[in-house]
Amino acid sequence: MKAIYKKELQSYFHSFLGPLFIGAFLLLLGIYFAVYDLFMGYPYIGYALSSVTFLFLIAIPVLCMKILAEERHQKTDQLILTSPVSVTGIVLGKFLALATIFAIPVGLVSLYPVVMSFFGTVDIGKSYLAVFGFLLYGLTSIAVCVFISSLTESQVIAAVVSFGVLFFGYIVNGLCSMISSTGNLFTRFLSVFDMSERFSNLLNGSFHLTSVLYYLSVIVLALILTVQSIQKRRYQLSRKTLSLGTYSSSVVVLSLAVIVVLNLLVAQLPEKYTVFDVTSDQLYSLTTETKEIADGITDDIQIYVLANEDNADTTLDETLKKYEGLNSHIKVSYVDPAVNPKFYLQYTDGSVSSNSLIVESGKRSRVIDYSDIYEYSYDYTNYTQSVTGYDGEGQLTSALAYVTSNEMPKIYLLEGHGESSFDSTFSNAIEKENLDYETINLMDYDEVPEDASCVVINAPTSDFSADDTEKMLSYMEKGGDIFFVSCYTGEAHENIDRLLDYYGVNVKEGLIIETDRGHYYQDPFYILPEISYDDITSGIYNNGSYVFAPYAQGITTEEKEDVTIAELLSSSDNSYLRNDISGVDSYEKQDSDEDGPFQIGVKCEKSAGEETSTAIIYTSSNMFTNDANMIVSGTNVKLFTASLGTFASHETSVSIPVKSMEADYLTVPQGTIMIIALVTVVLLPVLFIVGGFIVWFRRRKK
Repeated sequence: MKAIYKKELQSYFHSFLGPLFIGAFLLLLGIYFAVYDLFMGYPYIGYALSSVTFLFLIAIPVLCMKILAEERHQKTDQLILTSPVSVTGIVLGKFLALATIFAIPVGLVSLYPVVMSFFGTVDIGKSYLAVFGFLLYGLTSIAVCVFISSLTESQVIAAVVSFGVLFFGYIVNGLCSMISSTGNLFTRFLSVFDMSERFSNLLNGSFHLTSVLYYLSVIVLALILTVQSIQKRRYQLSRKTLSLGTYSSSVVVLSLAVIVVLNLLVAQLPEKYTVFDVTSDQLYSLTTETKEIADGITDDIQIYVLANEDNADTTLDETLKKYEGLNSHIKVSYVDPAVNPKFYLQYTDGSVSSNSLIVESGKRSRVIDYSDIYEYSYDYTNYTQSVTGYDGEGQLTSALAYVTSNEMPKIYLLEGHGESSFDSTFSNAIEKENLDYETINLMDYDEVPEDASCVVINAPTSDFSADDTEKMLSYMEKGGDIFFVSCYTGEAHENIDRLLDYYGVNVKEGLIIETDRGHYYQDPFYILPEISYDDITSGIYNNGSYVFAPYAQGITTEEKEDVTIAELLSSSDNSYLRNDISGVDSYEKQDSDEDGPFQIGVKCEKSAGEETSTAIIYTSSNMFTNDANMIVSGTNVKLFTASLGTFASHETSVSIPVKSMEADYLTVPQGTIMIIALVTVVLLPVLFIVGGFIVWFRRRKK
C-alpha cells in the first residue's frame, strides 16, 4: 500500500494536476477569506469554507477521474492487480494519495483562524470544527469519485458521472423541500444522500456525532464498493468467479447493513450523547439551572413548535432536542402552520409568528413568540438589523417553571403618579421570572390587593395623594414589599418621602456628580456605581461587570428600630451631590455641593410584627431602560431580575440571561489586509501552480 501511495502522489505532482488543484482551491478560498474575514471583519472561517463547497462538484471529479479509469484504459491495472499488494491496499493507497493532495490546502487554511486571532476575538473551537467538517465533506466526495472511477475506463464518463452524483448530494435538501414542505417517506429516503446538510450541521459550533458518522460511513462504504468492483475483474468467468461474486455481494450487503444499523442506532440516541457544544461561550449548552429544573419535572410537558420541521430554526431545534434528552416527560412536536393555521388559537387570542413555541402542562400553558427568542439591535446609520443575543434557553426554562409551578406570585405596577412603564427587555424579564403582573391605580382600590407579592413604583414624577400614601403604609405595615425607583424632578414629594422614611431612607432631591473616572461613563452624571455584595448582586459582583445608573439621586439612611439596611450600589468617595443642576456649566465642586459617597441602591427589611416588609430602592429613573442596559451589555437587567426574584418566593427561581450572539468584528488595518490578501490570494496559489508547472515542464522535456 505504501508503494501505491507514493506512486500515486508522485504521479499527481508530476502531471501538474495536483499543484493545479491545490492552487485553484487556495485561490478561491483566499478570495472568500479576504472578503469575509479581512475586509468585512467576520471572526469566523466557516463563512469562507461554506462558500467554496461548490468547488467540490467540479475540482474533485477532475482530480479523481483518472485514478482508476485511466489505469483500466491503459491496461496498466493488470500490472498492479498482479503485484503482491491486496486490492484493499491498492484502493487505500490511491485514496490516501488523493486525500493528501486535498489535505494540503485544508492544512494551510487551518492556519487562517490563528492569523485572524491577532486582530480580534476568534471562536477557535467553532472555527476548527468548521475546518474539520470541510475536510470530511471533501474526503467523502473523493471516496465517491474513486468508486465511480472504478466503474469505467473513460475519464470523461467518470468525471461527468461524479459531478452528477456530487451535485445531487449538494441539492437534495432543497429538492426535498420542493417535493414536500411537510416531509414524507420519499423525502426521508432522499435525505440519505444529502451531503451538504451534514456539513451545515458542523458549521454552527455543535459537534454532531451523527454527521461525522455519516461521512465516515459513506467513505468506508465507497471504498468497500471500489474494492469489490476491482475484485470482480481480477478473474475470468469460471466456477471460481461465481463463488467470488457471491462472496463479493455478501460483503457489500453485510457492510451496508452494518453501516445503516450503526447510523440508525446513533440517530436514536439522546442529543446529550451525540451533540456537543464547542463554542467558546457555550451558546448551545444548557445551564446547570435548567438541568436541575428539568430533573424535578414529574408532569408531562408538551412543547409545540409552530413550524414545519424541515424548515425550522436550526439553533432552536438543537436546544429543543437537548430539553427532550433531559427528561422523558418533555416532548417536542412540530405543527406546520400551513397545515393547521388555527392551532395556536387554543392557547392565545393574539397573533404569533412562525417558529413560535407553546409550552403546555396539565396546569397551564405559555406562548413564547419567536421574536422573544432572539435579541436584535438596529443600526440607524444604515437601517440594518442584526441578531445580538439568543434567549432560547432562558425563555424555555422559564416556561417550564411556569407551567409546572403550583402557585404564581403576583406583583402590581402602580400608575397614576406619572410612573414610567418598563421597556420590552424588562417586561420580558418579569415574565421570565414567572411573575404574574398587573397595572393598577390605587384610586380604584380601597387597599392594596391582598394577593400582592410586591408593589412596583417605577419613577413617579408627581407626589402621592394622602389617601394613596395611607393605603401603601397600611400595606407595608402588614408585611407588604415594595420595589421603588425614584425620579429627579427638582420638586419635593412629601408623601413619597413618608413611605421611604418608614424604612429610614431619605432620597436627596439633587443629582450625584461623579469625579472618579473609574466610576462614570463619558459624563460625570452617567454613573457606574460601586457594587456591594448581597444575594441580589451576587451574580454581578466582582466579575468585571458594571451597572449603569445615569442621573442618580443620593440616598442617606438613619437607624430605625427593627430596620436592617443593606447597601447594593454606591458612588465613590470623590462624588458629591448638587441640589440645583439647572444650567450646569461646570463639574467643579461648589460650596453648596454635599460631599459623597452616597448610596444609589439599598435593600431594607423592617420587622412588622410576625411579618417582614422588604423594600428595594434605586435612585436612577433611567436605570431600568433598554438604552441604559445596552451600555453595560445586559448587567442592569440582571440586577433587575435578581431584585424582583427577592419577592417571587418561587419553588424554583429562574434567572438565565440572554446568551450573546453578537460577533466582535476583527479590526484589521488596511495595509495589513492588503499584505495578507496578497499572500493568500496570490502568493500561495501562484507558488503551487508555477512550481507544479515547472516540474511538469522539465519532466516533459526529458
